[in-house]
Amino acid sequence: MRLRLIKDRTLTCEVHDSSHTTPRLRHAGIVDEGGRGLFSCAQLAQNWGIRYNGRGKTVWTEQPLPQRPE
Repeated sequence: MRLRLIKDRTLTCEVHDSSHTTPRLRHAGIVDEGGRGLFSCAQLAQNWGIRYNGRGKTVWTEQPLPQRPE
């Protein structure tokens, strides 16, 4: 697994792993051990998506950054 953060006009967070399995956006139950990551990303991020390549997939999110006073 690899994490990359890109700070530009937005904060982009990318998480890459070697699996080609498509993550599912779902509501996890209280006792479920998984299923919260993509749901949390979708709720908190301005934009999000999934990119696939020959070595796996990257799930990315974009967060707005506060405006700096001029």
